[in-house]
Amino acid sequence: MPVVLRSSAQIAQLRAAGRLVAETFDVLRPLIRPGVAASALDAAAEAFIRSRGAVPAYKGYRGFPATLCISPNNVICHGIPSHYRLNDGDIVGIDMGVVLDGWYGDACITVGVGTITDEAQRLLDVTEAAMWHGIAAARGGAHLGDIGEAIQHHVESSGFSIVREYTGHGIGQKLHDEPTVLHYGRRGHGLRLRPGLVFTVEPMVNAGAAATQLDARDGWTVRTGDGSLSAQFEHTIAITDGEPQVLTLP
Repeated sequence: MPVVLRSSAQIAQLRAAGRLVAETFDVLRPLIRPGVAASALDAAAEAFIRSRGAVPAYKGYRGFPATLCISPNNVICHGIPSHYRLNDGDIVGIDMGVVLDGWYGDACITVGVGTITDEAQRLLDVTEAAMWHGIAAARGGAHLGDIGEAIQHHVESSGFSIVREYTGHGIGQKLHDEPTVLHYGRRGHGLRLRPGLVFTVEPMVNAGAAATQLDARDGWTVRTGDGSLSAQFEHTIAITDGEPQVLTLP
């Protein structure tokens, strides 16, 4: 399936959707504290998104039941919000998409709850930095492999591992579109990046081994195979003739 190059007007629409994602994170951050139920975060996000004339992108997508993916501790991604109450020392990934005027925004953050360990904080710092290394490599004329190599090098040189089964993706008037964006790779390999490409960069990083395990009961929740902590950060970006535009900033 061919990739689509977006016009400046379409990128402006995507930026508006992305900005709403960032604003929703700003609403959620003060609520992320010990004792708060994951389901309460989900309800707050949905109410805010709908109050802005948008709809949650994930709710109902392939049967997913919620607005947010909430992934605490050893959950890598796609955690279903429940009555689980956040504990002091948890780290929790919050992945979110919106649809605004037919265009999608998509991003993820991982935050600490209360006081977290030094090692957990280092995992968050390395994961977020890896995302930014990947974004910095996403310039017109470069290749998708340049993004993957930049992320992989930073993560593995820090003693952590990259999840390989779950990737970044193109985005526009569909949540998941071409191209597929790997978070590992070789410089100079893969699709050449051209202005107008829009996709997500969203590395998932495990403190232990890279192996994953899908919950057979709910068919969504993905955990680390060895029970180690995992973190994820994500932005949606647009390729330009120079530095990429990050579309999911406030």
